Amino acid sequence: MLRKLLTILAILCAAPAAAQNFTTAGEVRPILDMTRGSWVAIRDYGGKDLIYFTHLLAWRCGLSEIRYGLNGAAPNTAFKMEACHEGTAQPNALSGDDVYVTQPAGSVTEVRVKLIYDDGSSEEARFARDAILMQ
Repeated sequence: MLRKLLTILAILCAAPAAAQNFTTAGEVRPILDMTRGSWVAIRDYGGKDLIYFTHLLAWRCGLSEIRYGLNGAAPNTAFKMEACHEGTAQPNALSGDDVYVTQPAGSVTEVRVKLIYDDGSSEEARFARDAILMQ
């Protein structure tokens, strides 16, 4: 964990802030690669499973789309992303709270995620419930 944190800090400090706003695939891909285990999370709350996409949304400016699938389904469902705030000091800031989808309590056993970057490349990951369940 410490090694990942130090690597992320090195990336963040590698270029002047004005030159790197983390708004392109080339800028966010290394961070998302290193933090793959944090892409999504499940929270059992209020009689529902809440599947959070907060981490991905924080780096959405380098993405053109986030897709997901539940319980073995292909990641074909698009997750609606807030637009980037280009031209502001914090283009990746979130202004809304649409960061999760809901399902019946205990029903989500697996989440598949597909990221489509703004350069057209993509990558997928699969997460078992136990690996991403928030306690």
